[in-house]
Amino acid sequence: MTEATTTTTTTGPTTGGQRQLSVGMIGYAFMGAVHSHAWRSAHRFFDLPLQPRMSVVCGRDAAKVEQAAATMGWQESETDWRRMIERDDVDLVDICTPGDTHAEMAIAALAAGKHVLCEKPLANSVEEAERMAEAAAEAATRGVRAMVGFTYRRVPAIALARKLVGDGRLGEVRHVRAQYLQDWLADPSSPLSWRLDKTKAGSGALGDIGAHVIDLTQHILGDTIGEVSGQLETFVKERPVATDSAGLSATAGTERGPVTVDDAAVFIARFTGGALGVYEATRFATGRKNAIRIEINGSLGSLAFDFEDMNVLHFHDATIDDEEGGFRRIVVTEPGHPYVGAWWPPGHGLGYEHGFTHQVVDLMRAIAADTDPSPTFADGLQVQRVLAAVETSSETRAWQTITG
Repeated sequence: MTEATTTTTTTGPTTGGQRQLSVGMIGYAFMGAVHSHAWRSAHRFFDLPLQPRMSVVCGRDAAKVEQAAATMGWQESETDWRRMIERDDVDLVDICTPGDTHAEMAIAALAAGKHVLCEKPLANSVEEAERMAEAAAEAATRGVRAMVGFTYRRVPAIALARKLVGDGRLGEVRHVRAQYLQDWLADPSSPLSWRLDKTKAGSGALGDIGAHVIDLTQHILGDTIGEVSGQLETFVKERPVATDSAGLSATAGTERGPVTVDDAAVFIARFTGGALGVYEATRFATGRKNAIRIEINGSLGSLAFDFEDMNVLHFHDATIDDEEGGFRRIVVTEPGHPYVGAWWPPGHGLGYEHGFTHQVVDLMRAIAADTDPSPTFADGLQVQRVLAAVETSSETRAWQTITG
């Protein structure tokens, strides 16, 4: 589709009277698989104004991407992402590739009049993220929309936490504590992959998982981080070179290569509204698989969340008598809770993949309403500035102010 003043949804095909939006996805590994699940399932559980049509998936290896298309439910496969963007049957481009490719792909897609969903972090540098945000702002004037994929926002317990804060239930927010803990790199024999290459990933634990808790806490508070002081560490500085194409295995005694990203990041922060923040992101927390832990303390109450128990939010109301006070456990599976009503009966919990489905739901509704979806590329840029400031602080041993 060429540049136009209307959205790509106005001329799409219809099924049973419902407008369709044709999707082309770049990348078919871990993120591609979970995104595919979301595109397949969203309109089957939610009443959407647009029905996603899984037109084409793109990857460099013709045989593997053809197999991925058959497995994941895409109608066709493609090996050239530029050619895919030019197709008339692609209205939206979903980017599930390493960070070093995001800027070129997203900007090209927006220029071609395609909506864009781009995995996080938005880019590998502030400069790339700025160009992407500028391209998205210009595209929005033509009715073309862009979203960055911070999917944990769509966990119902997180959405409830944001509502509690927005409703004033915590009062003045004073403390923010956030951790993202994994252990998949704790074994020094784990092989090198693109996530350990700064030229492809931009950063390590800081950008890969730290970006999530930065976005989550800013999202829950409705506030932004204004300054940071941090430190990065690489515990294992060399690893075996992978012997399989997926970068998942290596043979003992093979060639070793340098790890050029951080294994762990810690930083303290001050929000523009005055709250103090303490953050940790590591892939060396032995025993922790995907622990996203957030606690927020305010003058009227507190809340706490751990993704390893993702259907639960802990809430303390400090306004009630101490004799009846303390944290209470809210099982966030009732029909009135955010997103939950479209799924299962109360008590039947949701999983990791549901956040991606909710992301598709919100994106389809925003495009149909001709409004910017959230989080925008501008939101992704703000997170990118925090990441860069933490990295600079680690290098200079000095506080950094977030500007822009």
